[in-house]
Amino acid sequence: MKAQQFIQDILEEEINEFLCRGKSERIKGIDTRRGYRNGYGSPRKFALMNGTVTVSRPRVRATDERFESKVLPLFKRRSKEVGEMLPELYLHGLSKGDFELALRGLLGDGAPLSASSIERLKAKWQDEYDEWKKQDMSSLKVVYQWADGIYVKAGLEKDKAALLIIIGALTNGKKVFLACESGYRESKESWSALLRDLTARGLKLGRLTIADGHLGIWSALGELHPAGEEQRCWNHKIRNVLDAMPKRIRAGASGYLTKIPYADTKAECQRGRDAFVNRYKKDFPKATETLTRDWDRMVIFYSFPKEHWAHLRTTNVVESPFSIVRLRTDAAKRFKKVQSATAMIWKLLQVAEKSFRLLKGFWLLSDVYEGEWFDDGILAQEQRTLERMAA
Repeated sequence: MKAQQFIQDILEEEINEFLCRGKSERIKGIDTRRGYRNGYGSPRKFALMNGTVTVSRPRVRATDERFESKVLPLFKRRSKEVGEMLPELYLHGLSKGDFELALRGLLGDGAPLSASSIERLKAKWQDEYDEWKKQDMSSLKVVYQWADGIYVKAGLEKDKAALLIIIGALTNGKKVFLACESGYRESKESWSALLRDLTARGLKLGRLTIADGHLGIWSALGELHPAGEEQRCWNHKIRNVLDAMPKRIRAGASGYLTKIPYADTKAECQRGRDAFVNRYKKDFPKATETLTRDWDRMVIFYSFPKEHWAHLRTTNVVESPFSIVRLRTDAAKRFKKVQSATAMIWKLLQVAEKSFRLLKGFWLLSDVYEGEWFDDGILAQEQRTLERMAA
């Protein structure tokens, strides 16, 4: 588990601090400090929010003083926070771009984390991130992918750089991070470079992409994956429609809007759209035009299994890991460049990935992957059978 490795890394740095040298590093001839590593103690288990992790405490011998881990008791005492590592780390420090503060916020002020320890951890995770970006992806059977650009306001960058995130749903129902790269949210070039890298590593993009209508990914997909289907995010659509209306009207209008994508059939959904347009077009034409724009791409989810609709209407799959920490604030403010924060945030996302639940109706994903089509959420063949029986 990613959380398990995360904790083990910190334990290794604690022992490095105690011995004043890294693992496998020999004592210099003039160094009078005593002590050396002596394997590991019995594995210890901690129950976290997303499962149980097992870590091993490094042991030492021939030291002038007894080594007692200060980190393990802290993790044992605060395992709930470790299980919710992403929001905890963010709230305790990443909002200020201070990773040391983030770890101390999680473990407490007594945690033996020096500046050099922090730098070694950051360097290690940067190396892991670089290796992750080189992994072969040809074995992944991706059915759907969700994309979004999460803003990170770095201190010295004039333009709004973002983390470009893609999460894929596999045929076994698991959701995995496919991409986490700095770039520009509305830039076709940024998304094209990211997609080319994924396909160069063997990734076959899924049948359906879900994203905000303003993302540059759509232009990139038009060239690189023209056969793929496109679903616009209903959350973004509703926000954009309401933004085109006076605040005094929004509460009532929201009640109408939020019901539209939850209709049982595409025809019923379109009747809901028409009712909204008829009600508000005269006074708020910009709002109704916003609703009807790209309409065919708003209702493509009806061509996929009904069991999957809850996942396909919006980009919540991407937004959920950031639901508490939403990086559209002053996140990473003290980083000079977004790239400085990318590996760190990627590490946290790897931990968050382990708590992802299987897609609802995951047993239907293989059908979608193989090219089956659905009418109003029902397998097309079954739909035709039902129609014949009704006739």
